[in-house]
Amino acid sequence: MKPAAVYARFSTELQNEKSTEDQIALCRTYAARHQLNVVATFEDKARSGASVFGRDGLMQLMDAARQQRFTVVIVEALDRLSRDMEDLAGIHKRLSFQGIEIQAVHDGVADSILIGIRGLVGQMQREDGAKKVRRGMAGVIRDGRHAGGRAYGYRAVPGKPGELEVVETEAAIIRRIFAAYAAGRSPREIALDLNREDVPPPRGRRWNGSTINGNAKRAAGLIFNELYAGRIVWNKVRMVKDPDTGKRLSRPNPRDEWQSIEAPQLRVVEQSVWEQAHALKAEKSHLASHVKRRAAHLLSGLLRCGCCGSGMSVHDRDKTGKTRIRCSAVRESGSCSNRRIIYLRDVERLVLSGMAKELKDPRLIEIYVRKYNRERERLAGDAIAVRARLEAKRDRIEGERQRNINLVIKYVISENDAKQRIAELMEERLCVEAELAALEEAPVPVALHPATLDRYVQTVNTLAETIASHVGAEDDRGSLIDDFRALVHSVTVHPKGPGEGFEVEVKGKLAALVGGQLFPQAHHSSGSHVVAGEGLEPPTPGL
Repeated sequence: MKPAAVYARFSTELQNEKSTEDQIALCRTYAARHQLNVVATFEDKARSGASVFGRDGLMQLMDAARQQRFTVVIVEALDRLSRDMEDLAGIHKRLSFQGIEIQAVHDGVADSILIGIRGLVGQMQREDGAKKVRRGMAGVIRDGRHAGGRAYGYRAVPGKPGELEVVETEAAIIRRIFAAYAAGRSPREIALDLNREDVPPPRGRRWNGSTINGNAKRAAGLIFNELYAGRIVWNKVRMVKDPDTGKRLSRPNPRDEWQSIEAPQLRVVEQSVWEQAHALKAEKSHLASHVKRRAAHLLSGLLRCGCCGSGMSVHDRDKTGKTRIRCSAVRESGSCSNRRIIYLRDVERLVLSGMAKELKDPRLIEIYVRKYNRERERLAGDAIAVRARLEAKRDRIEGERQRNINLVIKYVISENDAKQRIAELMEERLCVEAELAALEEAPVPVALHPATLDRYVQTVNTLAETIASHVGAEDDRGSLIDDFRALVHSVTVHPKGPGEGFEVEVKGKLAALVGGQLFPQAHHSSGSHVVAGEGLEPPTPGL
């Protein structure tokens, strides 16, 4: 009697656990009838036939085949081995190479023709089944029911498939998230607050920024979940199986394939808040990634070491939780001599108090504008000189070209002799004209109107009030960060001697006043009065 192995499989957990037992019993009866000796049985329970991955029983069968433990594999039907044409053909090819025959109870001995036919039929049945499932889910949506998985803020109504009801405790968290996001707080900050308060997340153990922020293309995440606005949306993604790993992956569907229906009973977020949050989301989507990220603290990315010019970063927190900073070059390479560790809040207080005093002084504004105008006048003079040189060169070339044309007209030289030179001169003139066209207009000096200066001082007063109301806050400082960073270009920290504190050099943007990229600078010393410097950073080219 030939040694044989039996393989059985059923697809989902919804099927009867005894399905494999029934298949094995049927195969044993077949083996006895055909005088085959069953020496091993292999089975996979609740495993799809769409892939060979994750099917331990099948892998054990193939390992035993390589060990030549049997010469026949018995299955109830060929689709038990696989419902994929490629996989079924591959199994048949490998078993045939080992000299092992496949026999199906309902089909007989498998050859290449039968493998091809059954592989095609099995795959078509599987794909047809998936289409029918999707058709049924589309019908659920048309009935106003939910066809997806569980959504945070809702639970299934017992005995009513597809119907949801609001979980009020989770709905309150959703409303809080939308209100905070619409107010300008970042997803990471919101997640940090929720984790600090031990609010249970939708999945896992902790909230993440991505849980809230989601993915715009897939419309995933809390911010994009239209259930919260009272709309059921289905068919946003489709599931496909990676042929190399067997894992199911989601792929976004085109928006014109999405299906939706109004479900006002499921709304948990007011329409005005929903629209405000999505308007902010759309506005941020056009920004570069480094602009979208909100600064971790007031001076993030602005701090510079006064000794080496490198950036300064967070070093640690003391026992009370206060943040301390130091030169990044010391940590990365040890190449800087500045070993001082400074409290970040001390630097912030010095910068904020100094900026509030300095920016309100009209005399300093006039100094900045005067220096700025001198620089613009210098650039204007250079631009005029360049333009004059190019115009003279253009006129000289055009004059020579006209003289050659006149010589041809007067028959002094032949047209063939002058043709090449005239073409060269024409090309040179076009190049010069292109250079002239590329020149920017000469910068025009700025004249300060008294009303402009008054408005500027009023703006700084508003900033000063914001500083006064937020400077003591430990966590969120609202609009202060955005307002402040719009005025400041960099903050350089200069350490003094031991026990003598430090100085900060603030370079600010005065573009709002003069319409250009001007960086006035001022020095502020810890423990002393504010000293306004008259230095001026070079304007960027093109002013």
